[in-house]
Amino acid sequence: MTFTVIFFGQAPNNQVFKAHSVILNSRCLYFKDKLNAIDYKNGVKTIKDIDISIKVFDIIIKYIYDGTISLEKVDVSVIFDLLIGSNEFGLEELVKHIQSLLIENNASWLRLNFSRVYQASFKDNNFDALQHFSTNIIAKYPNIVFDSDEFDTLSENILVNILKLDNLQMDEGLIWDYVIRWGIAQNTSLSSNPKQWSDADFLIMKNTLQNCLPLIRYFQISGQDIFKKVRPYQKILDPIIWEDIK
Repeated sequence: MTFTVIFFGQAPNNQVFKAHSVILNSRCLYFKDKLNAIDYKNGVKTIKDIDISIKVFDIIIKYIYDGTISLEKVDVSVIFDLLIGSNEFGLEELVKHIQSLLIENNASWLRLNFSRVYQASFKDNNFDALQHFSTNIIAKYPNIVFDSDEFDTLSENILVNILKLDNLQMDEGLIWDYVIRWGIAQNTSLSSNPKQWSDADFLIMKNTLQNCLPLIRYFQISGQDIFKKVRPYQKILDPIIWEDIK
């Protein structure tokens, strides 16, 4: 019988897990790919540098062996890390189960740690239930994202998904302000004053926001805000759009 040895951390404080290669290979896509790329040495395959906590891995390895899981006495923050780890290991059923558990039993924790939750949920479509939970909150309370310290560092994917929400309860002129702010934050060479921009600067901004600008509901922006907020950036807009709204 062949074994796989999995190392965590650095000697002399490292921890070692020993598992049956055939079980890992047959029940986990992550390990199947890993093991196929590793040769046996004296009947053992060795895996190092798995980017996951030992506490989370201990739960995952038991699930791989038994197909069951008990999380009643596990801290919610560990359960959330377990969700991320389960996805990385390709354990789709476990991912679905943990999402349901978090939403049904730990919604208050998800709200208190919302920045961490929504950013993680949009990184992978396997977190569809968590995405739905997050978008419902964002639609009702958009400032929880737009006024957060992490807004300027949001991934484009997350911002685009937020802008796609039809029920986002925020003034469209204010949404424009935040989109411009985000675009400038992605290009530290740009001045916050568009009067100081060159044509090249406007092109940089236009390219940065190419997936965001089509999602702005320009006809919901007041005439006053079009003049004060949008007009200074008209060079980043499609000429046809500007002609329609000016």
